[in-house]
Amino acid sequence: MKNMVITHHGGQCFKVTFGDTTIVFDPIAKGASLPAVRFGADIALISRNHPDMAGSEEVAFGGKEPFVISGPGEYEKEGITIQGFLTKSEYALPKGQLSAVNTIYAVSLEGMMLVHLGALSDTSLPPEAKEAIDEIDVLFIPVGGDGVLDAAQASKLATFLEPKIIIPMHWNGMGEPKSLEAFLKEEGGSEERVEKLTIKKKDIAEKDGAIIVVTP
Repeated sequence: MKNMVITHHGGQCFKVTFGDTTIVFDPIAKGASLPAVRFGADIALISRNHPDMAGSEEVAFGGKEPFVISGPGEYEKEGITIQGFLTKSEYALPKGQLSAVNTIYAVSLEGMMLVHLGALSDTSLPPEAKEAIDEIDVLFIPVGGDGVLDAAQASKLATFLEPKIIIPMHWNGMGEPKSLEAFLKEEGGSEERVEKLTIKKKDIAEKDGAIIVVTP
């Protein structure tokens, strides 16, 4: 069983590597409100069509050309199963627009289920998403408010989804000031902070709603 290594690159961008394979969630593009990323990925998952989350060109690097997924559906690549579910975001909307498409991704690999909620603004998930993602090992959840879930909403949804590990996102370089602190307070304030998270399936089995802040 390979180690999985998770690193945070600001905003909602996380790189997940195991063996020779790299997945990136919400890579940051040039011209975004955060510095663009620059590394190679095999699979790029884009939740919201916005430069802060849709920089697939930036992860075509070092000989890697990513398989890009940018919407709902079922996908399979290199033995990894990915499901995308249609939801809503209110992040960085043009004037007069009430909501934008957001895709939640459920990624099954190495016997683990990773769920990235993207720039989700809605606390109620579609029924097909609830059915498909009942056993979550790692949940990436936005906590920043300002068009995505705020601290209280994120805490409520995390409790409902019962993941083994919760990784808050959308607090670094975006979101309301001190949104991470607000979320940790909602959750009771017992978190672990790491610069990179290295885990195996057997490590996760012992966890129950553990909050791990992966610092960029």
